[in-house]
Amino acid sequence: MAAVAVATRWWLLLVLSAAELGVARALQPPNILLLLMDDMGWGDLGVYGEPSRETPNLDRMAVEGMLFPNFYTANPLCSPSRAALLTGRLPIRSGFYTTNGHARNAYTPQEIVGGIPDSELLLPALLKGAGYASKIVGKWHLGHRPQFHPLKHGFDEWFGSPNCHFGPYDNKARPNIPVYRDQEMVGRFYEEFPINLKTGEANLTQIYLQEALEFIQRQQAAHRPFFLYWAVDATHAPVYASKPFLGTSQRGRYGDAIRELDDSVGRILRLLRDLSIAENTFVFFTSDNGAALISAPRQGGSNGPFLCGKQTTFEGGMREPAIAWWPGHIPAGQVSHQLGSIMDLFTTSLSLAGLEPPRDRAIDGLDLLPAMLQGRLTDRPIFYYRGNTLMAVTLGQYKAHFWTWTNSWEEFKQGIDFCPGQNVSGVTTHSQEEHTKLPLIFHLGRDPGERFPLSVASIEYLDALRRITPVVQQHQEALVPGQPQLNVCNRAVMNWAPPGCEKLGKCLTPPESVPEKCSWPH
Repeated sequence: MAAVAVATRWWLLLVLSAAELGVARALQPPNILLLLMDDMGWGDLGVYGEPSRETPNLDRMAVEGMLFPNFYTANPLCSPSRAALLTGRLPIRSGFYTTNGHARNAYTPQEIVGGIPDSELLLPALLKGAGYASKIVGKWHLGHRPQFHPLKHGFDEWFGSPNCHFGPYDNKARPNIPVYRDQEMVGRFYEEFPINLKTGEANLTQIYLQEALEFIQRQQAAHRPFFLYWAVDATHAPVYASKPFLGTSQRGRYGDAIRELDDSVGRILRLLRDLSIAENTFVFFTSDNGAALISAPRQGGSNGPFLCGKQTTFEGGMREPAIAWWPGHIPAGQVSHQLGSIMDLFTTSLSLAGLEPPRDRAIDGLDLLPAMLQGRLTDRPIFYYRGNTLMAVTLGQYKAHFWTWTNSWEEFKQGIDFCPGQNVSGVTTHSQEEHTKLPLIFHLGRDPGERFPLSVASIEYLDALRRITPVVQQHQEALVPGQPQLNVCNRAVMNWAPPGCEKLGKCLTPPESVPEKCSWPH
């Protein structure tokens, strides 16, 4: 069921905002701009303590807006977390998981057969009910086959790629990843859109920036509210930056990419001010999952004081940098200790547009406007899933682990390490360890690095367990998993002949169709 417009809700919000914060009443619902980074860690910004202090624009954004130090993704991997953002639902509900193995991460590589189901209602489709124009710039990652593309799921415009910028490939064993404008391919990475793996030079961030600036200008001229989803991927290995930024960071090539993204955010916010629409534009900055420590230090970032990184359900894999900016509405220089989730951006965006979330399905996202506008905190759990398995939950300051592991001994012996230099005995295990009867419980306020589990004999442990147990039971009893979309792979469905390839003479011949179970890292 489509979201139902509630006209009075938006106006009531503005009246409350005006009464409490002394702001002017808007003439139309605000523009919504979501800035989603790729594999950027909690500790990568100066405002979060990164010692090089090379993110002046994002740091200024935090000073002018609100910082969320306790903000989480819905999965420690790219595709499921993006599905969660755009649906407001845990990936296990929308089918963005695999049952090919217990607690296995999965995503949408070229050979994946599945993608975002038609039954899922995505944010841009719902925002149409309030008259929004929408565009995605950058990485989609919710399925690369045409039926899964952004314009089939509510977006009006798209410039970017269905997959990550891996490559280059020989276009025989594997095709290079296509870049799309709307519904047609306009080239491929490493061909029309070069990335120099040796030097790290690529102009993609500048191209993505210009796409964003042009869209904003066009919608402002048309006096139409807009939703812009800027999903750039320069900080995903292989990291890249344009020539003016290469070699400028104290942190190496990864830092060069961060500096260019920071500069781009500064230019976007400056345009909003120049067009006099800053006070009618809600902007939120965050990342899809924690920094990929497996690629660090040359190709990966920092998760600050937190344990491990991408692919894990420890804090380093799930807790993200997060900044909200809305001049004249969100009080400047504030820090909110609300437990936030990437799924909240779905519900909050609908609220900004004066729309209610769909009532015919479970929605996990929380409306953050009370926290941002009035400082009201809501007690809620954060569930940590890895594939089909509930690994942990945070409630208040306490986090309970029901399963722990990083990756297998087999992978670890091959040099694949999700937690380099962070061995915590009995916690960062290389076998799947079950703790469902006696969870490992940490107090994240005192122990954000998850190094000192509470004693199971302590009163504090028992009190925390009494609070957490019924929340988990209620969640698991009510959960209805979606049909898994990430089980089946087939080389024949790769990007051999994307729509529009014939115009460019870039169509390739696919191999014989052979569906098989996807093999995921373990």
